[in-house]
Amino acid sequence: MESDHPVSMADDEVDEFLGNGGTGVLSLSRTAVHSPHSVPVSYGYDANARTFYFRLAVGPESSKTDLDDRPVSFVVHRQVDDRWQSVVATGQLEDLAESDIATETLSGLDRVDIPLIDIFEEPTRVVDFEFYRLVPEALTGRVESPGRT
Repeated sequence: MESDHPVSMADDEVDEFLGNGGTGVLSLSRTAVHSPHSVPVSYGYDANARTFYFRLAVGPESSKTDLDDRPVSFVVHRQVDDRWQSVVATGQLEDLAESDIATETLSGLDRVDIPLIDIFEEPTRVVDFEFYRLVPEALTGRVESPGRT
């Protein structure tokens, strides 16, 4: 009988799984009476600093307004070698326009690849984007344990 109990991933396994970018689900906190707002997003990941970077669509119709210092969770999951794996990061988003993180951010952005995923009703050239980073307060990885008989 196969087991579906997950096991923890080591830090280097988490870094390898995340690569330097991809897609995941970002969940933004809301009030205590509303469920979190969860959206698929693309990310860049800097393993040297263990930091995520996001290019998020913003604008008058976006539900992601006022993102700076907002608590979030971010999940990346997929099947690798017939076993599911996932990484969960939690913390607060930081606006990359803030001058006190600008120099540090430039180095990090050089090491990542944020895919541009076209999921918008408008051409991406007319969509307004803002850049944010997440330096996780917690970063955990889980992998499905090998089958047992």
